[in-house]
Amino acid sequence: MELPQRVSIIEVGPRDGLQNEKQLVPAQEKIKFIQKLKASGIQEMELTSFVSPKWVPQMSDAEQIIEHCLDDSTRNLVLVPNEKGVSRLLSSGCKNAAFFVGVSHTFNQKNINKSTRDSMEELAPLIKDLKRNGFFVRACLSTAFYCPYEGKVDEQEVLALSEEFAALGVDELSVADTIGLANPQEVFELFSLLKHHLPSTLLIAAHFHDTRGMALANIFSALQAGIDRFDTSAGGLGGCPFAPGATGNVATEDAVFMLNRMGISTGIQLEPLLEAVEFIAPFVSRGLQSRQFLLSKTGKSALS
Repeated sequence: MELPQRVSIIEVGPRDGLQNEKQLVPAQEKIKFIQKLKASGIQEMELTSFVSPKWVPQMSDAEQIIEHCLDDSTRNLVLVPNEKGVSRLLSSGCKNAAFFVGVSHTFNQKNINKSTRDSMEELAPLIKDLKRNGFFVRACLSTAFYCPYEGKVDEQEVLALSEEFAALGVDELSVADTIGLANPQEVFELFSLLKHHLPSTLLIAAHFHDTRGMALANIFSALQAGIDRFDTSAGGLGGCPFAPGATGNVATEDAVFMLNRMGISTGIQLEPLLEAVEFIAPFVSRGLQSRQFLLSKTGKSALS
């Protein structure tokens, strides 16, 4: 097998992981969580999002989070859904933006009340303007494999949307199995297709949810297709209110453990990472189910 020697982990717990928590996590605790995650060696992270506090109250402290957590040693990403979000980003001092669009038109409509086409028409000038001003821009493609409303998504639609983003000059695509239904064969085929057709300079990350317990297998399959960037969430936090039944993202600690045991470097230390998960656990409403975290709670070494 030809596998990468090093993999980049993009930690999405502080944003994607916490955004749907009904229990409001205090800003000072989020800041400590982020600091602990960075102390484990994480170099890229979604800090927060500039969304309407009315719709996502958990992210109402976005400016405060950025003020205390922005630094030059890591790539700090902020989700910006629209022009108002971009305006807040420009005032924040953060130079890394993430946009999201659902490949599935129905999902996109239910998520942000716009068709996929309408979203692209709105985002195109915003992306171009940010790129002209030296920003790192990431495009997140939701429902790239399956949609909870439309079923299987055509991989040619994923490729077409990816090519559209590439033409706009984005730096990275994050391709998501939003409802956790993709299997390793589908993962290998889609990412092989994208790697073959998209510019080699375009970064591609895989984003897996572990709804059906296939996320780690899908990471392995993506590795075989040449992917070396993965979105993960400490503690397996996450989910999506517009994807019925979808559970959290693949746990960062489980992915790091698997990759490290395979001899693939991540630059992340497992024990400090587990300390970060232990810290955030009391502030979330559901029990954390990551394998490495549960093992650590029994007193067993993560390497046992």
